[in-house]
Parts: sequence; C-alpha cells; structure tokens
Amino acid sequence: MRSILIYDHTFEGFLTCVFHTYENHLNEVTIQRKSLATTTFFDTYELIPSEEKKAKRVWKGLSRYVSSEVKNTIFKAFLSEIPTIEDTLLYYIRILISSEGKIAKNYSDPKILEVAKVVKMVRREKHRMDAFVRFRLTKEDIYFATIAPDFNVLPLNAKHFKGRYADQKWLIYDLKRNYGIYYDLKTVETVTIALDTAITKNKNAALFFTAEEGQYENLWQQYFHSTNIASRKNLKLHMRHVPKRYWKYLSEKAPR
Repeated sequence: MRSILIYDHTFEGFLTCVFHTYENHLNEVTIQRKSLATTTFFDTYELIPSEEKKAKRVWKGLSRYVSSEVKNTIFKAFLSEIPTIEDTLLYYIRILISSEGKIAKNYSDPKILEVAKVVKMVRREKHRMDAFVRFRLTKEDIYFATIAPDFNVLPLNAKHFKGRYADQKWLIYDLKRNYGIYYDLKTVETVTIALDTAITKNKNAALFFTAEEGQYENLWQQYFHSTNIASRKNLKLHMRHVPKRYWKYLSEKAPR
C-alpha cells in the first residue's frame, strides 16, 4: 500500500516530508501538494505539517553527502512547481545519500537527468526575470514591478535586485503566486499584500505612479520607436531573444 504525504507547498514542508519518510522507513511513498492531492481507495493519506526543526535537520544532513551546489540544485528544481517534482526530488535525495553524493551527475539515470533539465529551465526563467522586470515609481516613493513567471523564481531574483538597486526601495510582486519581495534599503523580505488589480492596467497608471514616471516611460517608448529600423526588422529573431510572453513586462511594448 502506498503512503501519500500531503504538505503545504513550501520548501520547508517538503523537507519535513522527506524527514517523515526516513523516520518511518517508508518505501512506497509519494509527496503531494495539498492543493493538488488526489485520493484513491488503496492508498493511505497523511497530512504532514511543516516543521522547521525537521526541515533544518534534513537540509543540514545533506551537507554530509553533497556540496552546496547540489543542494542549490534541489532547491531550484523544487521552485519549478512541476507536478510530481516532489517525488523526483525524493528519489534524487535518496540516491545522493545512498551513494554519498558520488552519482549526483549520473545523467544515465533518467530522474537525475530530469532534475538537471528542470534546473536549466528554472535558471533561464530567473535570468529572464532579471532582464525583463520594469520598475515604476509609485507615489509612496517605492519602485514597483509585477511579474507572473512560469516558475517560482522570485526567491532567486532577490540577490540580483538587491545588488543592482541597493539605494532605493523596491517591491516585485508575483501576481500568479500572490506574494512579493520588498527591499527597504536594508533587507529583503517576503510580503503578501491586498493588491489592487487596477495597478497593472496602464490606463490607471496616474492613480498609483508619479507623473514623472509616465513621462520617463513616454520618452523611452519614443527612443525605442525612433531607433527601430523597419527595413531590418526580424521579428522571428527578436522573439527568440525576447519571447512574446514577456512583452507585458516591457514599457517599450506598451501601446503608445
């Protein structure tokens, strides 16, 4: 009979499930997010509450077998939110521990190869968010941007933006996952706010953003338009470097 461990979709919760698996010597086990959990007559179910102490024991224990790079691989793969990634990572962790980390890059193993491919996709999305996020100055003197990436990469973006915009307050909000990261000139914190959806619509910009911000955006759009050479336009190449799904973040792509 298979054991299904249901958790709260946090990384801490996932590591708690890994701890539970080892503590109870479970072999036939699957880990599912609470929001996606499905039931069958032949399985047993258990809701695993997130426990910081147990999660830290697992994370610290992994350091005995693998490098920090491999641990980062686990974290980045988890952020993909791909269905069944928890089971793939549980297998990956078990393999790492049983081999003492010696086969972390054994890509002949389909699941280890899958982890590597997923991490590559997450990294690509992270770098695109670094490049395509566009801030606008609010009337509260905070630079604000919204995103909705395919993967939950916001935790990976924090270091980049803290280093690049260290002298100004900013907030990047993930509309898809309803949380953001806020920098107050000292530290970066995770926040959840009751966001007025009107803030994402350009026609309402004057309600939330400074008049100067609108002028800067207009100047940038004019510059982008004036430097464009219509006869050399290569839309296919352009979309390869700037996929259309990212255009909604770019002020130069907004209607003039």
